[in-house]
Amino acid sequence: MITVLLVDDHPVVRAGLRGMLEAEPDLTVVGEAGSGEEAVAVARALRPQVILMDLRMPGLDGAGATAKIVAEGGSAVVVLTTYETDTDILRAVEAGASGYLLKDASTLELADAVRAASRGETVLAPSVASKLVRSVRTPAKQALSAREREVLKLVGQGMTNADVGRALHISEATVKTHLARSFDKLGVSDRTAAVTKAISMGLLG
Repeated sequence: MITVLLVDDHPVVRAGLRGMLEAEPDLTVVGEAGSGEEAVAVARALRPQVILMDLRMPGLDGAGATAKIVAEGGSAVVVLTTYETDTDILRAVEAGASGYLLKDASTLELADAVRAASRGETVLAPSVASKLVRSVRTPAKQALSAREREVLKLVGQGMTNADVGRALHISEATVKTHLARSFDKLGVSDRTAAVTKAISMGLLG
């Protein structure tokens, strides 16, 4: 029997997942958690074989909780979310998730993913796998210009656009242009995501 912990901040979602999984003869849900902090505590207490982890929750999010749980060992974490942006996927994978599925997965896909994760295998939704492959194939050093990397590095240090402009002796409008181009190249829509993605690609080291 494969033991499973469900982590989602919506009780209705957890109830639905429990119903789907417990209809399978070899799967049993041993616990639930409604936040990242609770997930870490419950995982530590119950040591489930597989954890289905929501990504976006108040407080400690799914990626943060995954990193803590994986660091302690013992449980395989499969992210189950409605989000499939490049940044979300990279954060989950870097945190040590064994898989990344979308919430529109069928009962069969979900059950098979839990079984595969319990065997130590990696499980990715097809669309997610494609995004990861594209991300890996992106020639990192060509993705951003030297100036775009400079701007993002300073943004990552907490500087405003005006601060960055003064530090690099360029106008604030030029800073915004560099950021807009960076967002487009990295496939993100905000400063935080751009910095996170650039760091994950090794561009700001």
